Amino acid sequence: MLELRPNCECCDRDLPPDSRQALICSFECTFCTDCSGGLLKNVCPNCTGELVGRPVRPPAALARHPASTLRVFNRECRSRLLAG
Repeated sequence: MLELRPNCECCDRDLPPDSRQALICSFECTFCTDCSGGLLKNVCPNCTGELVGRPVRPPAALARHPASTLRVFNRECRSRLLAG
């Protein structure tokens, strides 16, 4: 089951479990559409895998299997973002 991580690992933007702005790789590294399409060119900086749209868990299933609250942050990605 997907963790549904709560934030973009690059810019730390909130990505609620129902967000259509979240993209993931096969290891569930999570990024927003802005970082993915811009800085990252749709490639995960951690594993070099493809970033694709994260599925949205239906509300009833989300109640039984809540999203993760653990925020993951990639300092290297953040530094590249700030360097512009």
